[in-house]
Amino acid sequence: MKSLNILSSAKSVAKVLLQSHRSRIASAHREQPLIIMANGPSLAQTIAQYGPTLESHPTMAVNFAANATEFKQLRPRYYVLADPHFFNPQGDNNVHRLIGNLNGVDHEMTIFIPFGQKLEIANPRVKVEYFNMVGAEGARWLTTALYRSGRAMPRPRNVLIPAIMIGMLIGYKEIYLTGADHSWMRTLSVDDDNRVVTVQPHFYKDNESEHKRVTSVYANITLPQIIESFYIAFNAYHQIADFATREGVTIYNSTPESFIDAFKRSSLPE
Repeated sequence: MKSLNILSSAKSVAKVLLQSHRSRIASAHREQPLIIMANGPSLAQTIAQYGPTLESHPTMAVNFAANATEFKQLRPRYYVLADPHFFNPQGDNNVHRLIGNLNGVDHEMTIFIPFGQKLEIANPRVKVEYFNMVGAEGARWLTTALYRSGRAMPRPRNVLIPAIMIGMLIGYKEIYLTGADHSWMRTLSVDDDNRVVTVQPHFYKDNESEHKRVTSVYANITLPQIIESFYIAFNAYHQIADFATREGVTIYNSTPESFIDAFKRSSLPE
């Protein structure tokens, strides 16, 4: 076990040296809690029930949220894009619409994207910041130093992982997670042609082109690979929870029936 930890630490150091940049994300004292809005189906219920709370607190949106009709109502202070597809859309009209909507934002907002990526934003109200999309594991002292510096994070299997880490990096000591259903296992199946079927619904309705894109992404992925990716994501949340405790940060999961078991459950603040 010790040798595995040493190996993981060595790999993490090598990745950081080769891929990571000095983080320029500035931390500041934040009085209010941050509400992160993942795009799971339960977010529609949360918006309906807690609309005034979401509008009166700093919020963070992710991925295709700007294409949803609710986006203009929510006016998030922060936005995170992580998937390489957003920066290399290859004719994806949904991504082009997203960029157009972000360029049309009429409030102050900061978008975080990975180092090495480029986003065509020409809106003076929108600031673009960069983060290290570098996963690190190994000795606790090492990962603590890397996570705290913004040089790395738990393996970023999905956008919620960097969103939480960025929330801590910019100084929030209390973070609430909404729309983080992560209930993919309920919809996981294998058809008669041995194709893995995984349905990942959002609080908004995906159009046909997005359904086709997701289907093509999963076309050659096997069930063991899917299950492994689930493990990576859920394990990352436990690593985040452990790090947050050491940093004096409290993370609450305010998502009804969420599969994430790493954080305390709590309703959103009033």
